[in-house]
Parts: sequence; C-alpha cells; structure tokens
Amino acid sequence: MIRLITLFSLLGLLPISACIPQEFKATPHALNRRLDPGERYQGIRLLGALRLADAEIAGSRLCGLSGLTWDDAAGVLYAISDRGALFHLSPVFDERGYLSDLKVLAAHPLQNAAGQPLGRPFNDSEGLALRHGDPRSPGDTELLVSFETRPRLVRYDPSGRWLGEVPLPAALRNVANYRDSNQSLEAVAIDPQRGILTGSEIALRNDPEGLIRIFSTRGRFWLYPLGSAPGSALVAMEALPDGGWLTLERAFVSAFQPFTISLRRTEPPLRGTTGLLKVDAVAVFNSDQDWLLDNFEGLARHRERRFFMVSDDNCNGWQSTLLAYFELLPFHAEPQRP
Repeated sequence: MIRLITLFSLLGLLPISACIPQEFKATPHALNRRLDPGERYQGIRLLGALRLADAEIAGSRLCGLSGLTWDDAAGVLYAISDRGALFHLSPVFDERGYLSDLKVLAAHPLQNAAGQPLGRPFNDSEGLALRHGDPRSPGDTELLVSFETRPRLVRYDPSGRWLGEVPLPAALRNVANYRDSNQSLEAVAIDPQRGILTGSEIALRNDPEGLIRIFSTRGRFWLYPLGSAPGSALVAMEALPDGGWLTLERAFVSAFQPFTISLRRTEPPLRGTTGLLKVDAVAVFNSDQDWLLDNFEGLARHRERRFFMVSDDNCNGWQSTLLAYFELLPFHAEPQRP
C-alpha cells in the first residue's frame, strides 16, 4: 500500500462529501482518452474499466481495494481492502465480453483466531489468492491473504473466518528485515508447480536495491529485478498457464510527480533452480501520457488470458477505485502505442 496524498489532504481540505460513502454504483471509465475498449495497447487488449463508488456494504466500506482473486467455481470475484474487509463481487459483461457493470454480493470483516474482526495494526491486508481442493466445488474454497505492517500469510474461508497461518520463509518473518513495514508483503500467488509465492514490495533491507526475492513457501526463492521507473515496487502477481508469472508494479515518488503502472512477464523458472528471473514489459502506463490511472495494486486472472486489475484509493476522496479488465496478447505481439 502507498498513500498518494495530495497537498489538499495534508492541509485537511478534503471536501466533506468526498469522505462520506455514497450508494454503490459502478460507472464506465476510460483509462485512456484515445483508446476504446477492444483496442490494443502494447501487449494487452483493453476490455473495459469501471469506476466504483465509495459505499458502505454490510458495515464495511468499499474502498482501499488492494487484492483480487477469481473463483471460477462460484463465479465470484473476491476483493480485499487494506482495512481488513473481504468483498464478494459479480462482474457483468456485455455481448462483446467487455466489462460493463459490477454487483456487490456480500462483505465480511477478516477475523483473527478468536473470531473477532481484525484491528490495527493487524488488518493491513494487501494480497489475495485462492485455492480449491476440488476446482469444481465451491464448498472448499480457501483464500490466502498477505499482510503488511505485521507481515504474514493467513488462510481464510470466504466468510472471513480465520483458518490458520502459512509459515513464512525465515527472511520474511521478522519485520526488521524489511526496509519499511509498510512495504512488505503486497503480492501473493499460487503456482501449480512451485506452491505459494510471495515477495516484499521493495528489496529487503540487506539486499541490493531494485532486486526482489520472490519466495516459495516450499523453500526456494528467485531474484526478480524491478522495472527502471523511479520508485518501482512489486504489488501483485499471478501464475500463468505456461509456467511464467504476470506481475504488477507501481512506480511512485510523490503526489506532485507522474507515476507509472507496469504489467511485466517473467519467463518460467527452470525446474529445480533459483537465480535471476528474465522479466519483460507487457504494458507500461504513465499518468502523464493520456492515461487516467490510479494506484493499481490488485491483479486477478479471470479466464484463459483475461485479467482484472484494481486500484487502491486509500479511502481518500481525491482518488478513485478503478476496476480494469484486459486480455493478455500472445507474447510475440508487436507493441502498439496510442
């Protein structure tokens, strides 16, 4: 999580109306002034985007969304906020397969081992992944949540009930190993071959800057070089069917400078090896190049080569919760810019 705070919020000048949750609605949003849904941009095809209202759902505020995962058996898009709330969402598509609307089905607070809603500083939930014992059955769904501030991986059921913690590699257990406790475990994914994957947002304290260790809970790690944009950080990742990973990076320096959102692709690590990953850009979005962006932090594979991406508005009325939908093009596709 990173807080894109403007001078206005620092001065306490947020309008009162911007701080009061409104009735939920999703409205179409153009990510780029010159690109329509269905058009290609670099290595993706845009398939629609929505701006989500800041709303109160069953006692949980729908804002600060930082993690996504898709449950194909249940037909539910799960989202978590960095305030420890879990939302069940239902995306709506038009006849072309483009994202056109969103329904909110349910909301639950994430619980602790005693069955109580998480409180600060333990509710800073950031990354989200899903696993089934039987992918055809929605009844045994487990959600994996990664946390910042108090770094850990926790198993939950879809109602937010605590099921237990996943042991972290030794390097990730101690918060003192991170450069900043608020830049710890944003990303979590499940790789069918390598197990649960997670990594810090930026390099660990004693590691070279710009080089992330992506750990498997089975004991291995791989070296992931961040992109070259100043302030780059790993915020989400998804396993791809070919064995590689699709990663999401956000590059942010200050509220007064443009920022960059990058989708990147790693080549599959060789079986049984560790080492430096080969990472290529898929699509790079710059806020000063006609892109109407926000703080994208969550990524979820939908079906085949289609993905959702969500922004974390930090529950700040000057930012927006955006849900984008896109198709990953074959990797040899020629980059195209607007």
